[in-house]
Amino acid sequence: YRALWGIFARLARVDQRILILADMKRAFLHKVNLSPATTLIRGDRMYDAKTNPRGRRPAAFFLAILLALSLSLAPAWAAEGEKQVIPLGRAVGIKLFSSGVLVVDLSAVTGESGEKSPAKSCGLKEGDVIVSAAGSELRSTEQLQELLQQGAGETLELQVRRGGQLLTMQAEPVLCGDGVWRLGAWIRDSMAGIGTVTFYDPQTGVFAALGHGITDVDTGKLMPLSRGSVMAASVKAVKRGASGSPGELRGDFDLTRDLGSLYANTECGIFGVLPEENRPEAVGEAIPVARRTEVRTGKAVILANCRGDEVCAYEIEIEKLYGGSAPTRNLLLRVTDPALIALTGGIVQGMSGSPIVQDGKLVGAVTHVLLDDPQRGYGILAENMLSASGMTAQSAASA
Repeated sequence: YRALWGIFARLARVDQRILILADMKRAFLHKVNLSPATTLIRGDRMYDAKTNPRGRRPAAFFLAILLALSLSLAPAWAAEGEKQVIPLGRAVGIKLFSSGVLVVDLSAVTGESGEKSPAKSCGLKEGDVIVSAAGSELRSTEQLQELLQQGAGETLELQVRRGGQLLTMQAEPVLCGDGVWRLGAWIRDSMAGIGTVTFYDPQTGVFAALGHGITDVDTGKLMPLSRGSVMAASVKAVKRGASGSPGELRGDFDLTRDLGSLYANTECGIFGVLPEENRPEAVGEAIPVARRTEVRTGKAVILANCRGDEVCAYEIEIEKLYGGSAPTRNLLLRVTDPALIALTGGIVQGMSGSPIVQDGKLVGAVTHVLLDDPQRGYGILAENMLSASGMTAQSAASA
């Protein structure tokens, strides 16, 4: 079952946290999506590795053979109208460019009359998205810098999206001592890193990844997607998880060639499409997506890419199913596979999106690890990801 194609998980950013009009270059930086004080860590992490993890044990290989056999039999008994997808699991890189620019912080700037904060004074807040300035739709931080320079101190009209509202603000730029006009806002327009694809639809080329959205490290807000893509990647090393110290998968990805494009960044995951020439071959048979009522507590397997581009099946236990409205924490999971525990310590940052298979159906994906117990974590229901992707059983049946 080594030929599965997928991704494993953490999004670091191409950091655009720049003071407006400050001449700073983009750089890849590490980020942690949840506060270190929390007891829950999302299973995604940026990394750059130097060493290789230990090999997969024979017992897990036998489990992978059993899973492959169950997948190959699935289409014969799949109920009519059930959506079928191929569960995946190998590393890919992700690039995301925002729609507008995201405000991640506010600060004072110094002009002739002392310190001022034009951004704060006009009403901007952390988490706001500036979608246009001076009537021009914004696509990058550099564009906003240019508009400020061209305006030479004139009042700048901003169109700002805050939640579901579109607000208009009037900003008064400040001329600083270096001759540059500034607003006093730190902004970001892009992110990059490594993530995990959960499933792939061979009929349409649509794929789903992560099981949660890509959020800004400073504000915790979903990055508004303008465009994005996925690239080939490889896992290079594993840092084992321990109580109070989450582990992580480490690796790199190829920036020279895009495999597919993204069309949505949602709280239930990211979604994209692969063109026909980049669609994976020989990745196993499609299996049905389980409905919530079909998922049960008990044994299941996850498909995880913990070394190179190899995907293996590992035993887990679904300990609890949650009701309520939380879209991404639907399952409480516990890793029981001795091989995975020996290799990673359990669930580690980098496994977000690893598909969960039970009774021959895709039931969900790994999303979080418990900080005080790395062998346990949370997962999202596959039907929630399917719904967020825009693919429904009804549309699939008519395809």
